[in-house]
Amino acid sequence: MVFLHWFAFLDLKQYKRAYLLRDVVAASVVTFLGVPQGIAYAVIAQLPPAMGLYASTFPTLVGSLFRSSHHVVTGPTNAVSLLVGGGILALQGIDPVTIAVTLAFLTGLFQLTAGLFRLGAIVDYISRPVVLGYITGAALLIGMGQLPVITATQGGHGTLFEKLGMWITQIPQTNLVSVIMAVSSALLIFGLRRIHTAIPGPLIVTVLATVLSLRWDLHAYGLKLVMDLRPIPSGLPPFSLPDLRLVVQLLPLAIACTVLSLVESSAVGRALATHTGQRLEMSTDFAGQGLANLAASVATGYPVSGSPARSGLNYRSGAQTRLSGILSGLFMLLILVALGPLANYMPLAAIAGLIIVIAIDLIDLQKIRSVMQSGLSDRSAFLVTLFGTWLMPLDKAIYLGVGISVVLFLRKARFLVVTALTLDVDHRFLEMESLEQRSFCPSIRILEIEGRLFFGVEGELQHLLDEEINRPQTQVLLLRLKRTQGLDFTIATVLQDAAKRLRQTNRWLVLAGLRKDAQQILERVGFAQEIGPEHLFANQSPWFADEDEALQHACALLESCCSQCPFRHR
Repeated sequence: MVFLHWFAFLDLKQYKRAYLLRDVVAASVVTFLGVPQGIAYAVIAQLPPAMGLYASTFPTLVGSLFRSSHHVVTGPTNAVSLLVGGGILALQGIDPVTIAVTLAFLTGLFQLTAGLFRLGAIVDYISRPVVLGYITGAALLIGMGQLPVITATQGGHGTLFEKLGMWITQIPQTNLVSVIMAVSSALLIFGLRRIHTAIPGPLIVTVLATVLSLRWDLHAYGLKLVMDLRPIPSGLPPFSLPDLRLVVQLLPLAIACTVLSLVESSAVGRALATHTGQRLEMSTDFAGQGLANLAASVATGYPVSGSPARSGLNYRSGAQTRLSGILSGLFMLLILVALGPLANYMPLAAIAGLIIVIAIDLIDLQKIRSVMQSGLSDRSAFLVTLFGTWLMPLDKAIYLGVGISVVLFLRKARFLVVTALTLDVDHRFLEMESLEQRSFCPSIRILEIEGRLFFGVEGELQHLLDEEINRPQTQVLLLRLKRTQGLDFTIATVLQDAAKRLRQTNRWLVLAGLRKDAQQILERVGFAQEIGPEHLFANQSPWFADEDEALQHACALLESCCSQCPFRHR
């Protein structure tokens, strides 16, 4: 029953016909990207290439049905694939397919349980610097993992440095045809992206590489193809069941996959929600993600997550409802039935070139610079997690990052207290009896926030800002932050996103009572400029001096402000 309200698109009275073409187009574009990307992710996960396509069928369909987000597309992702691949390499002697299917089952079970028990807030206690550190470290591991594929030499196992050392010893056996194919594929993808971001570069490049390989029989010159790993069969995904005898062995890895998948999915959903204005329900997303992973376990897939690349492409391609994600899953099934064997002739070097592009895209230099210019705790969390991914198994690195987040939370734990302020007849500030009470000027909303502004209150603050932004009568949202402490990078990001959303509808966010350390953080990471320096008012004496200036600024922003408004005549 908890999911039924997400089936609104099935009601033909609510679903607009104008949406259908946009959803179909978006689904087609996402599916075209999903073919080469799915194969690439399966390679990263040390699995047969077909499993990357299987993980983009029923899991994508089920995820779109039951998630709260209209635009998040569920499927295989780079970070989760790398985590799965590390686990498979550590469990030598056990069938990788059985490991992957059982891992998807356990991950789905844990996520579904978290959703049903409404534990959606759990992701708020894993800081963004920790996630950024893990993703950055994983990106380098993904790129390094493709070096043996690029040179068509033997790969190694172990930590980043052990793999690199093994690859260096194999350089004399390098196949130049493979190197040329990989490098040219990566450069062409980047080149097509520079021409226009809507061009499906990965699809074009892999098709072109396949045609060239067949035309000049490059396979005879040592260029390895997808079929050399394991051929992709024609037909629907085969039915599979988990091996429950592996539960104890896979439990730590399954928990790590659960945490990473939920953090990645919620981050993708929230990022898209800042553009769409949609309100998300994290617990519903947890349950929907869990059902998608359970679907992966019976469709011979492996653990899936909210895909950053495909979700972003889905939104940019004009998707209007969750139907686009459902159609994407169905289209992938059609491809497997009609065109699956053609993928066997894709050169692995071209897939490696695509993976290198994916790895480079994962490294967000702007965010890394912002974190490194933020507070000591943010920098430490980022660096420790980053080096942890290079020096220990990835599931242990996840636990390291979560442990750091918990420690930081316990040091700073305190929830926000939010009070609505208004003016009395003598133009003095006073507390409103409730957030719903009518203020003297409905166009200006004043909220006083008390507590620590750190990553642990991200969800609470985001929910508060969502409610205020969705009030059509609010033209200026003024936050009084005099009684707050410790603004960090995560909360600075939330405030920046709120300012952007308000600005898109010609409204404004004004911050008053900013402490010196909070203002310095906003300036160092570049968010002060994004929000607008003219909308920031530092803490002053006497008590409401900065609020007076902020109110005068708010009134100046409102051209239609009532002439009798007490804010204008203070």
